[in-house]
Amino acid sequence: MASILKVDALQGVTTAGSITVTSEGGSATVQMQQGLCKAWLQGNSDASTDDDFNIASGTDNGTGDYTYSFTANMNNNTHIATGMSSDNNAEIIHSNSRSTTSVNIKVKEGSDGSTAKDRAHAAAVHGDLA
Repeated sequence: MASILKVDALQGVTTAGSITVTSEGGSATVQMQQGLCKAWLQGNSDASTDDDFNIASGTDNGTGDYTYSFTANMNNNTHIATGMSSDNNAEIIHSNSRSTTSVNIKVKEGSDGSTAKDRAHAAAVHGDLA
């Protein structure tokens, strides 16, 4: 018979914020909180969002250049963002101007990678929360 576990919070026994998960093969373990997406967004060409998680606001810095502020800050500026654009000819590029309070993403033309484009875009941020 299958079991159903219903809880409002999970906490590690040794450390409250640390829960270890065993891999599918059973030979490795990983800290669950390390693998969670810490912020994500579906943004428009004016830096507004249709949907998001842990995003307080967006700023349109110019053509294809967007900065999104976090609701809960990251622990350091080594987080990463991956994403995509809604146009087949555009690609999303995460710039090097990361900070603990925001992520900057740029959308550029896929054919040459140098022409900025205003496009709808989506991104997910991974890293450690403060």
